[in-house]
Amino acid sequence: MRLSLLRARGRQPVNGGVARLDKRTKNLTKRLQAGDVAIIDHVDIDRVSAEALVACHPSAVVNAASSISGRYPNLGPQILVQAGIPLLDAVDPDVFVRLREGDRVRLAGDELFKGDELVATGHLFDADFVEQAMADARSGLSVQLEAFASNTMEYLKRERELLIDGVGVPEIRTTIDGRHVLIVVRGYHYKEDLHTLRPYIREFRPVLVGVDGGADALMEAGYRPHLIVGDMDSVSDDVLACGAEIIVHAYRDGRAPGLSRVEDLGLDAVVFPATGTSEDVAMLLADDKGAELIVAVGTHATLVEFLDKGRSGMASTFLTRLRVGGKLVDAKGVSRLYRSRVSTVQVLLLMLAGFVAMLAALASTETGRSFLDFLNSRWGDFVFWVQGLL
Repeated sequence: MRLSLLRARGRQPVNGGVARLDKRTKNLTKRLQAGDVAIIDHVDIDRVSAEALVACHPSAVVNAASSISGRYPNLGPQILVQAGIPLLDAVDPDVFVRLREGDRVRLAGDELFKGDELVATGHLFDADFVEQAMADARSGLSVQLEAFASNTMEYLKRERELLIDGVGVPEIRTTIDGRHVLIVVRGYHYKEDLHTLRPYIREFRPVLVGVDGGADALMEAGYRPHLIVGDMDSVSDDVLACGAEIIVHAYRDGRAPGLSRVEDLGLDAVVFPATGTSEDVAMLLADDKGAELIVAVGTHATLVEFLDKGRSGMASTFLTRLRVGGKLVDAKGVSRLYRSRVSTVQVLLLMLAGFVAMLAALASTETGRSFLDFLNSRWGDFVFWVQGLL
């Protein structure tokens, strides 16, 4: 609304800063600083990417792709606009040629400038436009559901042996049989969920599995992962070397681009070839090795979240959840249903009751009364000494 009023008055809001460029949003957010201008190439900005951008506090986001293509109601642009971050959409992809990392740029309405040079023109999103675009996208959701169903059937044909019989799941050193497994993906509200689950983790001591950057999330929360699963594109070197067992997610033909990185660090790894996402691989591994319960943090739980990820591979996520069945619980469900069996108030009341009982026992005997008189005398001497100092 504020943006619309500024336009109506003939003035354009100006936002500027140092340009940070990367066609992969999750790589860009690793070096994006507050006040920078993020320049990305991201079709249908999803919720996780938008929240990562918002957390960096950029002065503006410039997208060389369509932030809302209309295929489905993706959540990212709305999050950016609601956070007050200008989003310039569908600029010329040549912006990656015209600008270099570190150039100072400024956004004036629908135009991006480097000094006085116009380097890109697009469409500046406002709340009204995003709302209308989301409504239009919802009207075409049935087409995406049909494509999702088709992809699901194709995936089932390719991976039926893995899904049904567990064929191809590698052997690992970590003991999972009969234990709870906590799988952490750096996705939706993972920080809040990990904080809420602290009593659960303390009491049940589950096997901790970090999916790529989820391993960093565990370390940031004060936990060392037992397993790190993924293609190793977003986990830090320090966390890889923390002593956790490493499972490299490979393509179905055996190619594992992340394996060379692990070997360059002098670490051993197990390769798990499978179609689908790394979080699916983690769940299938936990299920095959006999996990009693699988608790998921930051993963996808609803149809909108599946589609918001914007990839055909989300069919694997849907089928994987059918495969693990009743073992899988979302972290939000655990936090709502689970409470620590012994609260802090209960512990304090128990200690107080024990202290009162001890005093009563001492007061009931001659020896106890003599001991209490001795303590009272010592306390009087201490109080007198403190008064003397003052």
